[in-house]
Amino acid sequence: MKRTIISLCLALLCATIQLHALDFSELPRQIQSGPQGKHHVQGIAFDEKNRCIYMSFTTTLIKVDLQGRMLGSVQGLTGHLGCMALNPDDGRLYASLEYKHDGIGKGIGTQANDKANGFYVAIFDVDRITRTNMDAAEVMTTVYIREAVADYEAKVINQGKEVDHRHGCSGIDGLAIAPRWGKKGGRQMLYTAYGVYGDNNRTDNDYQVILCYDISKWKRYEQPLSSENLHQSGPKKPSRKYFVRTGNTTYGVQNLAYDKHSGHMLAAVYPGKKTEWPNYNLFVIDGTQKPKKTNLHGFDHPTDGWTLSLLPQGEHDAKTNTWGYRFPYGSTGICSLGDGYFYVSHPGKDAQTGLQCTTLYLYKWNGSRWDQVR
Repeated sequence: MKRTIISLCLALLCATIQLHALDFSELPRQIQSGPQGKHHVQGIAFDEKNRCIYMSFTTTLIKVDLQGRMLGSVQGLTGHLGCMALNPDDGRLYASLEYKHDGIGKGIGTQANDKANGFYVAIFDVDRITRTNMDAAEVMTTVYIREAVADYEAKVINQGKEVDHRHGCSGIDGLAIAPRWGKKGGRQMLYTAYGVYGDNNRTDNDYQVILCYDISKWKRYEQPLSSENLHQSGPKKPSRKYFVRTGNTTYGVQNLAYDKHSGHMLAAVYPGKKTEWPNYNLFVIDGTQKPKKTNLHGFDHPTDGWTLSLLPQGEHDAKTNTWGYRFPYGSTGICSLGDGYFYVSHPGKDAQTGLQCTTLYLYKWNGSRWDQVR
């Protein structure tokens, strides 16, 4: 009898898994957002369980089905909503959110607070996004990322001169949910990457910086956010701070995506302008290599950090020993579906309205190249 019950339970579990199993052959080759507003798309996330897609258009979050039909939206975000990822542990959507007063912050133009800087992880209860034009207060809480604010506001010495922003930090943008580095299972961690200012005159900004946090007990920090009074409820420090030497990029990691199939992390960027570097568009961080504590290059004073390795695939620049891809898409959205498949954002403007939009295309990554699935 006991064995029969166990067999029935296993059969039910297998049936449930098959019910939700993703058939890549049936996935749409294109998903269109439709015209959205004046701000371009910043990030995308795929919800396998609910068969829908989330897209950030800087101050708006939209939820569409796989045919691009609108299911709901969140309006009125007064900061810069960026890259996003779904947490399989709690089913919620996590995204980077910036409040700052450089050119990017002023370009958003709706921030009420003109004194404080604040970098947050925004957390959305996606099951409650059931209609359009919802207010963020209905579905969103936030956690303050103190480490990034401290680096953004710091002044340091480089090349014998005082410069703003430690590590060239311009805030946070890329974000991914993945197990602890080097593991394919276990507790999910949050990884958020710095935006890094493009600056050819500095030598301490040639690393991508990624903060890692254990989010299993973040409920105690979560608060609603008011741009009139930016809260500072968040962890004192990250679980680990990682550095990836890629050469300087223009605003750092725009999109960070964990590929469960390979165990690697993908970092899509706007290319840098230092001529001594290859200036790739996309880097893959090797998830099979353990972090190494090393001396970081380009700093006036000896500085140690935990460094991650680039996957030795794609193109190789022998001069700098840098691996990467000249893949022109992904900086406005890339998400892993499994088995080497990805949805990748191709941003644009609607021909009739002039408003920003995007089309997500299905791609297959085989290690050496990216192929659009036809």
